[in-house]
Amino acid sequence: MRWALGIEYDGSGFLGWQGQSQGATVQDAVERALSKVADHAVDVVCAGRTDTGVHARCQVVHFDSPSVRQPRSWILGANSLLPDAVAVRWAQPADERFHARFGAIARRYRYTVLNRWVRPALEAGRVAWEREPLALEPMQRAAQALVGEHDFTSFRTVACQSRSPVRRMASIEVTRSGEHLHFDLRANAFLHHMVRNIVGSLMMVGRGEQPEGWIADLLALRDRTRAGPTAPAGGLVFVGPVYPVDCRLPPEVSE
Repeated sequence: MRWALGIEYDGSGFLGWQGQSQGATVQDAVERALSKVADHAVDVVCAGRTDTGVHARCQVVHFDSPSVRQPRSWILGANSLLPDAVAVRWAQPADERFHARFGAIARRYRYTVLNRWVRPALEAGRVAWEREPLALEPMQRAAQALVGEHDFTSFRTVACQSRSPVRRMASIEVTRSGEHLHFDLRANAFLHHMVRNIVGSLMMVGRGEQPEGWIADLLALRDRTRAGPTAPAGGLVFVGPVYPVDCRLPPEVSE
């Protein structure tokens, strides 16, 4: 039987999502917990891999198990075994054809910047900090050059393993709420470090170090060395994927 789970996590203490031998990852923690609940080895497939220090509000995974368990048992059993920084939010049976990665029609990220001259304490590790004032409207206007289908070579890490740098950006919004700036991005998929590199470049526009048209120029250049620095990982949250409504998943990941 195939199951779909929604998982949230604080990525501060993990070397990203994907399992590896060098240190703690979210995938390893989830698979260990589910394997004990299932009483057999469980391998999960996620909607979108996150990097070291990046958080998730609703990562979606699927796995197969012949074990007979109720959704509540998967949730409570896994959460009793997971570290405090990881929690299964929901679990439900899925169609055997459901695929957490390939079935997603979009993915959403939010990047948050605390924009004040005093560093954060309570929010340390969950927001980026910028002491210089950032102008909102120039960043809003500059960001719109990224909407649509483009070659995002200028905004991916040189270590990115994706075969194609082309992605379709459905929307990118920059808003302010008090001392916080939010960068909300939605695309069919994202390249390695794509969001953080976009935000790092937009912040240069916000500080007045580059003109608004610079973002469009960077896109056309297709040269990562010409763009801004990679923004810190702590400010980034994988809001979650989006699936067609016929997958019958919770509303927060369906449309």
